[in-house]
Amino acid sequence: MTDISIRNVKVLDGTGSPAFDADIEIQDGRIKTVGTAGPAKLEIDGQGAHIAPGFIDTHSHDDGAFFRYPGMAFKLAQGVTTVVAGNCGFSAIPADPSIDPARASGGILAGVEAGFTDLNGYFEAVMGKQPGINNMMLVGHNTVRAIVMGMAKRAPTQAELQHMYGLVEQAMEQGACGFSTGLIYTPGKWSQTEEIITLARAAKTTGALYTTHMRNEGDRLLEAIDESLTIGLESDVHVHISHHKSAGKQNWGKIKDSLAKIDAALGRGQRVTLDVYPYTAGSGRMIEYFNLENINRDFAEVIRIASCPPFRDYEGRMLIDIASEQAIDITDLVRTILTAPKGERTICIHFIIDEEDIATNLRHADMMVGSDGIPDLRGRPHPRLFGTFPRVLGKYVREDGVLSLPEAVRRMTSLSAQTFGLVERGKIKEGYWADLVLFDPDIVIDKATYDDPKQEPIGISTVIVNGQVALNNGQHTGVGSGKMLRYRRTAYGE
Repeated sequence: MTDISIRNVKVLDGTGSPAFDADIEIQDGRIKTVGTAGPAKLEIDGQGAHIAPGFIDTHSHDDGAFFRYPGMAFKLAQGVTTVVAGNCGFSAIPADPSIDPARASGGILAGVEAGFTDLNGYFEAVMGKQPGINNMMLVGHNTVRAIVMGMAKRAPTQAELQHMYGLVEQAMEQGACGFSTGLIYTPGKWSQTEEIITLARAAKTTGALYTTHMRNEGDRLLEAIDESLTIGLESDVHVHISHHKSAGKQNWGKIKDSLAKIDAALGRGQRVTLDVYPYTAGSGRMIEYFNLENINRDFAEVIRIASCPPFRDYEGRMLIDIASEQAIDITDLVRTILTAPKGERTICIHFIIDEEDIATNLRHADMMVGSDGIPDLRGRPHPRLFGTFPRVLGKYVREDGVLSLPEAVRRMTSLSAQTFGLVERGKIKEGYWADLVLFDPDIVIDKATYDDPKQEPIGISTVIVNGQVALNNGQHTGVGSGKMLRYRRTAYGE
């Protein structure tokens, strides 16, 4: 008798192949049978639903969420069973006890607990929380640079560069899946291309990849693409472009030129992949988008406040509305927020992306899905934190027909697993880990909105993580069966 049998389902195996009828048996956390199931301790009737590998969020900032919200209910409700954290150059590791990670990252790493210095220590600390889902880690350039150089606006000395390389190399040896940059953020924006090339070579030692929030995603998008490809070429590493977009109305449509550059690189044999979030608004640290001496008024007018420690009553509101209500100039409002105590931790939402560009992105064969959500549930976060994956299935597959259902599932499962080095995950295949999601493709959709961003989606009934039921008939079980995953290796501790 097996542990679990799942009957009456249509299997989307993650390869892009059409759905087929089969039962699934689960034993000891793994898929035992894809075919005909026998008796089991737990029988699940899928009632004709589709079953897919658990979705993989390739772009998260969940480093601290595993401490603040270890059940990770906002991810499980979407069918996400694995996240990749440490994106945009900010990671929980390496850690220096003298540096507050939340302060150094402008709040992106809020919730990260102290007591560890390296990836193994972080994994041990998270496992102590009984996490609800799996986690893979990138090592972030901004974090490494802050430890070695503080916020210095200069190139590193040779000794500093060697120190940074050693920290990145250590993370790779312990199982990090790649090296990430956030080249619009402090202190990464002070680095030159040659510094990034050198540090990316540390990823090459294990075959891991280089992921990047590029230096520009707007007026100089194409130049930023060129830099990213150069880094990959010179360091001989796989390049992954984070949240690919062409920001700002004046740049809408430029995404086609950007993808053409990437396709040309692929044609030359370079390894390049991308991810996208399915929303017309981005989000990030407000302080990184403004020069306080010369504030961009047009940009300020498209900003909504997600989280604002000094002015909690601003959360969920557009800057232009707050300024109007207070009868002050919007540029003065920006200065007031960012110069207030903890103002640098303000997270904003900015409406700068074209809907057609999202569809163009999603049609690209090497495009994956990442939420890029910042998990601060105290404010009004971007709805992508709760809705990303059901939104792809509901809007871009069923409603708009941008992707077929099997292809969308492939982008959210096997392609991501292959790219980020997950072992025996991302497919429904005998012997693979039983990370699974049951959903109804006829009704699945996100419900989170900018006004009410914490609503869970509909149409996802059951989620299984490492062979244990984490979501049952839409209800969270609190089982805590997640694992910390190492690049191309077994889970931490195994």
